Amino acid sequence: MRLAGKTALITGGNSGIGLATARLFLAEGAHVAITGRNRKTLDAASKELGKDVVAVQADVTRVEEIDRAVAATVQKFGKLDIVFANAGIPGATPVGNTSLASFEEIIRTNLTAVFFTVQASAAHLNPGASIILNGSVHAVLGVPGYSAYAATKAGVRAMTRNLASELAARGIRVNQVTPGGTKTPIWSPQAPTEQAMSELEQRLGGITALGRMGEAEEIARAALYLASDEASYVTGAEIVVDGGATGAPLGALIYRDSLVAAAKSV
Repeated sequence: MRLAGKTALITGGNSGIGLATARLFLAEGAHVAITGRNRKTLDAASKELGKDVVAVQADVTRVEEIDRAVAATVQKFGKLDIVFANAGIPGATPVGNTSLASFEEIIRTNLTAVFFTVQASAAHLNPGASIILNGSVHAVLGVPGYSAYAATKAGVRAMTRNLASELAARGIRVNQVTPGGTKTPIWSPQAPTEQAMSELEQRLGGITALGRMGEAEEIARAALYLASDEASYVTGAEIVVDGGATGAPLGALIYRDSLVAAAKSV
């Protein structure tokens, strides 16, 4: 088991990528603590993961609640080996129809809270610990109407490299996993029905070279690699798990037929 005896804290571990990662880390031998804002989903996740998991209701936009979650983890398991700053929220911020409050909520949740999660954990990290930040392809795609969300993820991308430099002297690695469109509950507001979700999957899958959305477990496997000793010489790096949306955009499903036809005509 790749994480035997290690202790991991996963923010936003009550659903989606965080929950999938918690499952995988447990299967690989780690002791796991998760946080979540929603009591109902946190309790459901805790029940699924088992009684040895520490589940702390915490709003990561409140520094004192992050501190409390870290303290509860350390009290239960001792020092930390892995921190996955995963918690985040979606949100459109179109020009002309965005309030300051909604813009700042996205910034506080997706960027500010990431830094303070690392800061709260730093004193409790073992030498050789691994910090993983959750980014997004929005940092580079230029999606209309998502300026705040994209800005937070671009900030996380820069923060990964800065923190990797800052914590290198302690032998602590800092890396980033960067998902593309992934099937998680984050899409529920946009796709509240099965049909709407199917249409969303078709639309987002069409802009990837592999022709589909990702699964939360596929992002979790990238996080597992970064958390494990297999990545002992990896820091300041980014693993993009997006089906080729950013790395091979012209291979996307929506372009495939027209590009093949163009190639044949040459």
